[in-house]
Amino acid sequence: MPIGKVLRQGKQYLNPVPTAVGNASLFFKVLYLYLTNREERTPKRRPGPFRTDARVYENPPASGLRVTWMGHSSMLVEIDGVTVLIDPVWERRAAPVEWAGPKRFFASPLRLEEMPRIDVVLLSHDHYDHLGAHTVQRLARMEATAEAVWVTTLGVGKILKKLSIQQARELDWTESMRVGELELTALPARHFSGRSLLTRFETLWASFVLAGPKHRVYYGADSGEWEGFKEIAQAYGPFDLTMLEIGAFDPLWADIHMGPDGAVRMFQAMGARGLMMPIHWGLFDLALHGWRQPIESVFAVEGLKIWAPEPGMPTEVVQGTAVRSEWWRLEER
Repeated sequence: MPIGKVLRQGKQYLNPVPTAVGNASLFFKVLYLYLTNREERTPKRRPGPFRTDARVYENPPASGLRVTWMGHSSMLVEIDGVTVLIDPVWERRAAPVEWAGPKRFFASPLRLEEMPRIDVVLLSHDHYDHLGAHTVQRLARMEATAEAVWVTTLGVGKILKKLSIQQARELDWTESMRVGELELTALPARHFSGRSLLTRFETLWASFVLAGPKHRVYYGADSGEWEGFKEIAQAYGPFDLTMLEIGAFDPLWADIHMGPDGAVRMFQAMGARGLMMPIHWGLFDLALHGWRQPIESVFAVEGLKIWAPEPGMPTEVVQGTAVRSEWWRLEER
């Protein structure tokens, strides 16, 4: 199926292929499994503390590409002279309220007040674990983001306006824009949107390509498996770094979250060129599996070129050089 612009049915955006998201019956099934589950879904001992040395950002990356993973899908990407903040969530919980919902396993390694100058704030969709309302409001008032371009998907701009971001560039699938020498392209993903059950599918979700003059990064955001990954790699690759989600998965919702096995399959379908960065794990309890299980599964795959740094560690991306931090095992000691 060729990748293209999104289709709509009434007010709702449609996935690139038929996709099951779940209904009320799924909720009760999952509730029972949660109540009877015995997996270690949250760490017995708090990981870290992790601490980003903000002085690192005073000098550009020697390789031209450096990434600081803050946990889950929040990260700072320095690519060919442009600094991109992706899906920032500094909240204590990935939820609409501060007193209930999935609580982060460790504090953010970098305080927002220490943030370097940001050129682009990129938001892939409106879910609470990708768009933190209080985080956005704080960023809107910061000098570091005073000249930043806010880039998101169709419909999300209305949410951002309520959070003091008056101008945001909304992209449809396959639509591109430039910030300096960096081209950002929104591409299809197999997922859904909505900050409540009543607003599902009313804003768009997307993956993104970040293409500079020397480096290319693919941010897969949230997605189930589909044949479009291969087409994206053929049309927009090859990528130096391919970021694919591995956590918050379950067979009950495999259409919208691929999990570690699916991420490996999709990376291989994309040609397995460059390095694979596992994202969307290690910070929030959003599923039924053990919190380490996704990364353990990925690390067990022989010959896989993994790029998985410690949270908060600004790390250069060097062609062919794998990074396998085992910070998640330190908690066992």
